[in-house]
Amino acid sequence: MGIGPVMLDVAGTVLTAEDEARLRHPLVGGVILFTRNYQSPRQLAELTASIRALRSPALLIAVDHEGGRVQRFREGFTRIPAMRELGKIWDEHPKLARHLAQQAGYVLAAELRACGVDFSFTPVLDVDFGASSVIGDRAFHSEPQAIAELAHSLLLGLKQGGMHTVGKHFPGHGFVRADSHLEIPVDERSYTDIELCDLIPFRQMVNFGLTAVMPAHVIYPRVDKHPAGFSSIWLKNILRGELGFEGCIFSDDLSMEGATVAGGIVQRAEAALHAGCDMVLVCNKPALADELLAGLIWEMPATSKARLAQMRGRPHPEPLVHLHEHAEFVKAVHEIAAIGAGTAELPLA
Repeated sequence: MGIGPVMLDVAGTVLTAEDEARLRHPLVGGVILFTRNYQSPRQLAELTASIRALRSPALLIAVDHEGGRVQRFREGFTRIPAMRELGKIWDEHPKLARHLAQQAGYVLAAELRACGVDFSFTPVLDVDFGASSVIGDRAFHSEPQAIAELAHSLLLGLKQGGMHTVGKHFPGHGFVRADSHLEIPVDERSYTDIELCDLIPFRQMVNFGLTAVMPAHVIYPRVDKHPAGFSSIWLKNILRGELGFEGCIFSDDLSMEGATVAGGIVQRAEAALHAGCDMVLVCNKPALADELLAGLIWEMPATSKARLAQMRGRPHPEPLVHLHEHAEFVKAVHEIAAIGAGTAELPLA
């Protein structure tokens, strides 16, 4: 059995019979983990091993683990700062900020891979316009070029730690005030305004080797009446056509309020997949997940299967106990700890 186009969550720290039944469904291809799924690194490693053992090929395992207020696993993991802290350092010491961004990516990826997680939905490539509370300090900076440079360094660190990258929220969620978890945001800007600002980090990250993209549940009516995640104009014409992106496209959570414009859960998934998404997410709503698995009919294109296969983390990751014995890793952890304290500095060599 191959993997399918749907990513779901699970109930707790161990798999229930209901979890296992859903994850064995042929439409399922991945699992996204949340704070409720975590007690300790050992427990997390056992959970991910049990998820992988359910299917062959194994399901993809992902998490929102960006740093700052969006870090699902804390106790036993290194505290990753909000990406804005790197932006603040950038304003004074760009070289130091790039170095620390790479170190943060390395530690983030190495710890998650050690516990069996394939990838994190990071980096956030949104431009901070000072308007969006849901983005806020998750954004690196208000300048697109600074975002691109810092995200590139984070990408290099994630790659060093054995993990791929997911840039979000295409084409940019930072301008609108509304939170797409709770509302349906509308961005009235022209395509030219978006292209000359918000698209800069995405365009450059595509050139740097960005592996995947997550579109925003935001409507840009001067480009298309549909939210970006349900828009073939944004995903096929602009992201793949204009920007030349060949990687994987993940929908944002289809249970969010910003997705409801596309109809019921089956209609939302169909709309996202037809628009160009390779995999759709349904989180925190088991009844919706069951409805989707019962109603969706979708034949995975070979291109989608190949793109999703590329999202697997590097095999044979270093166990956490070994990581903590590596001078390179310990050094990176100490440097990250200085971020935000005003004591970070470049190493002498």
